[in-house]
Amino acid sequence: MPRSDRLFRLLHAMRTLPAPITAARLAEVTEVSVRSIYRDIGALRAAGARIEGEAGYGYALAEDPALPPQSFTRIEIEALLLGLAEAGNSGDAEIAAAAETAQAKIIARLPERQQREAAHAVQFVYRADRRQVPQRDIAAIRAACWDERALDLSYRAKDGRLTARRIWPLTIAYLDNRLLVLGWCLLRQDYRQFRIDRIEAVTPADESFRPRRVPLLRAYAAGFGAGG
Repeated sequence: MPRSDRLFRLLHAMRTLPAPITAARLAEVTEVSVRSIYRDIGALRAAGARIEGEAGYGYALAEDPALPPQSFTRIEIEALLLGLAEAGNSGDAEIAAAAETAQAKIIARLPERQQREAAHAVQFVYRADRRQVPQRDIAAIRAACWDERALDLSYRAKDGRLTARRIWPLTIAYLDNRLLVLGWCLLRQDYRQFRIDRIEAVTPADESFRPRRVPLLRAYAAGFGAGG
C-alpha cells in the first residue's frame, strides 16, 4: 500500500474511533504493524497534525492538518447531521457507509466548540417503516449514471412478464417506499421509470451516452415542471 494511502487511512481511523486509541487498535483497523503505526504517527506530527498521547496510553487526534477549520451555524450542523442520518437510514449499504465517513470528516474539521455541539445534536432519525432498499444492483446503477454508460436490464413488468431493456440511466430517485431509476429507454425512445426492486439483473453495456446525461435530466425536469 502506498504510504500516502496508509497515512490517509490512519487519519480516518483517528477521526472515527473513540479516543484514546491504542497503537494496537490502529494497527488492527489499518492492517499494518504496530511499528508502522509509530512511524506514521511521527510522520503525521511532522506534517503538522496535533496528535496527543503516547505509546502505552493511546492517541487522540486534536487537530487534523488535512482538514482546515470550517465554521457552521448550530442549525447548519443540525441540518447536516439530520441529512446524513437520513441517508444512513434510507440508502443502500454503500450510501449508508459513505454517510458515516462523511459525518466523521465534517465533524473533524469543525472548531472544538462546534464538535461538542455536533456530538450532542438535538435531532434524531428513526424509521420503523424503513424503505426496503435492494442491495444487489444499486452500486452498478450508480456507477453507470456517473460514467454515462448504458445498462441492459432484465426487468419484471407490472403484469409479471420478464422483459429486456437497454437504458441510459440518468438518476436514482428515492420515493417514500421504493427506489426508481429514471432512464432514457432505447426501446421506447422516451423517458421511463424502472422500479429497482423489479430489476432481475443489471449488465453494463459497451455503449456510452456521454455527454447527454445532464441535458436529458434538464429536459425531463423542464417537462415535469410544466406538467409534462
